[in-house]
Amino acid sequence: MAALARDTRRTVIVLADVHSRSLAQLVLDLRPLPHLRLVVESSSRSPAHRLLSAAEVAELDLDQGQWRDQQRFEQWQASAVEGVGTREGPAVQEADVDLSDPVAVCQADPWLVTTGYENEPAQNHGGLRDAWLRVGQSLCHHPAAPSRALTLLTALSDSADPRLAPALSEVAESSEWHVVWSRVRGDLVPPWPGPVTALGVGRGPLAGSLLVAGPGGIIRSLVDRDASSQGRLSLGRIQPQAVAVMADGTVLVLDGHGRAHADASWVPRPAGSGIAALLDSAPSSTELLMGALRDHVGISIAYAPGESTGTAALGDSSGAVHICGEITDSAVLHRGRVTALASVRLPFGDVGTPVFYSGGADGTVRVWAPGSTPMREPLLQRPCPVVSMDAVDTENGPLIAVAWADGEVECVEGAAGIHRMFRPGPPVRAVALASEGRLVIGMDESVVCLAPRTRLSL
Repeated sequence: MAALARDTRRTVIVLADVHSRSLAQLVLDLRPLPHLRLVVESSSRSPAHRLLSAAEVAELDLDQGQWRDQQRFEQWQASAVEGVGTREGPAVQEADVDLSDPVAVCQADPWLVTTGYENEPAQNHGGLRDAWLRVGQSLCHHPAAPSRALTLLTALSDSADPRLAPALSEVAESSEWHVVWSRVRGDLVPPWPGPVTALGVGRGPLAGSLLVAGPGGIIRSLVDRDASSQGRLSLGRIQPQAVAVMADGTVLVLDGHGRAHADASWVPRPAGSGIAALLDSAPSSTELLMGALRDHVGISIAYAPGESTGTAALGDSSGAVHICGEITDSAVLHRGRVTALASVRLPFGDVGTPVFYSGGADGTVRVWAPGSTPMREPLLQRPCPVVSMDAVDTENGPLIAVAWADGEVECVEGAAGIHRMFRPGPPVRAVALASEGRLVIGMDESVVCLAPRTRLSL
């Protein structure tokens, strides 16, 4: 009780099969804590139910039809495997749809289509089955055929029947996005870059590039317009968890232990002799920045260009964001870990002002300009942690991309107040905003690039 009272983070506690009076009394004792929400399951007429129902609590009686979706239950019951889950054990209901027809499967009941594909493991239906099962969670979430068609397009491999993509594209025409490119596990031309742990957008000599970091200590450089390969950077034993690119092309990497590293492999070498370089023994601006970053242990990293060195930000496990470089500052912005950071440089003042966006395990996205007081209210808030973020400045103000832990990706065009959503299906590991406002989503088995159908002013 004392520990729960001290930790004031918002928490939901779910207690199943609560029947005894003593456990119910514990629930009532926890009620005064304002940051706790308690969800309790108890059978009717049990000692716990009698005690709890006498208190002022919200009660949801599942015996009442208003709380149950009878049609969905019957569909589930009809598709259950014989002898499992039901006493009668009815035979599996077949999907009354052509599973090789991309238009038909987008318009049919997604649960029955999923059942149909699972019952036909030997039939790939031109690659449609693999694509459907790869993103099935999202397909069952979206009620509209255009959204399902868009999601299926992102999951098609390059070995799929070439007639599928045009048919799905036609159905997806009324969706908010269109697919620029996608690479899934097994693709060869261009090759799938591997599982994604972090994404970064290139600057300087890497402009127009997308950096894809994976669990093997490799960062791959792709052309952001078509995902073709440009090269790779081997980090040895460093396992990249977050990446950012400086104005000169230096790649900042945060490893699994929260330590910052810099790699200048793609930075052009200055002209001059080796003797001149030895005589100039003063530390470079990048070395000074790295010295400041190494004073902190972080979870997330971001970089904003400046007049010389620029400004880097590091988010840590305590909820603090530390600013290093041309500006130094620090502020606690979140309750718990700062899981993601992004930055833009806004045209305020003579040289512009860096503004940082932070996402946390507390389910909030906040905005902060170093040197000023952080805003009290979050920019965005949802009941799940932020996984990844990116931001760019446009003619209409900042454009922000946020990946949430529940699988949703949200794109917010700040000044216009436009919110665009996309749920790819598998867990999202990283997001990035490439040139022309294109949204790149990195997952374990695919990388997807989308563009909004309504053109952004960049």
